[in-house]
Amino acid sequence: SMASPALLMRVVASAYSVAEKAATIVRNVMSAGDLGIVEKAGPNDLQTKADRLVQMSICASLARKFPKMTIIGEEELPTEDVTEDLIEDGHCEEILKKPCPAQYTGIKEEELVIWVDPLDGTKEYTEGLLDHVTVLIGIAYGGKAIAGVINQPYYNYEAGANAVLGRTIWGVLGMGAFGFQLTEVPAGKHIVVTTRSHSSALVNECITALNPDAVIRVGGAGNKIIQLIEGKASAYVFASPGCKKWDTCAPEAILHAVGGKITDIRGNPFQYNKEVKHMNSAGVLATLRNYDYYASRIPNTVKESLVP
Repeated sequence: SMASPALLMRVVASAYSVAEKAATIVRNVMSAGDLGIVEKAGPNDLQTKADRLVQMSICASLARKFPKMTIIGEEELPTEDVTEDLIEDGHCEEILKKPCPAQYTGIKEEELVIWVDPLDGTKEYTEGLLDHVTVLIGIAYGGKAIAGVINQPYYNYEAGANAVLGRTIWGVLGMGAFGFQLTEVPAGKHIVVTTRSHSSALVNECITALNPDAVIRVGGAGNKIIQLIEGKASAYVFASPGCKKWDTCAPEAILHAVGGKITDIRGNPFQYNKEVKHMNSAGVLATLRNYDYYASRIPNTVKESLVP
């Protein structure tokens, strides 16, 4: 008989289905028309009904199956009972069939920390820039992002009425990443992707120093990492605090699974143990290839302005 799949693969397989359920919730809230927008810290820090329902769905669904994991979500929500219609009990069979990388076969449930961004790119969601939106479920072990799921609820939404909406990208360190076509920016092209709604003098100074051929401004950390792995941008540069652990955990795992690299602006790796502070105060620098090229061009003035 087959040995039962390793815990990590069961968590990833469940997170895949949970993220697909989340995408359905995101689309349903939008089509119902009442977004229930609440300002958190200001007009660029929003929460919608979709953020709230999706976080309840993801956290409750995973906690029910894996009660000993630590699950940290972006939204501060009351711990009221979650209605059964928000619970997703399924899993992706295809993921369960894949062998777990040897270094992760012995992981125990209580050793995993799950970082959840229920709706990354909320501001863009409220403005109808639907392809910027992602649902992020990151899985950390020993303080490192080791697996992740990114769902794009509106992938393909401009392809017409009969198109299949949405897709789920997933990856595990030591195994690779799936659900998209890995593509590199043409050699010698330097295209920087950065923030759309959180720009600043420092953000722009840093980008200017890189002397890129083009700059793409889009919402969402998940979306920016997708730009890197699909060859639309060569570096994701954000010289500012503001990004949090739940923004970077899932994207980091997927980027690292395909040989990319993400750090803060000063070159420090992110830590994902449950005690860590949530803010990535020293910004973000990520690339699929040629990390050192970009890291070596970040001005010292920028690095000194951002304290980890």
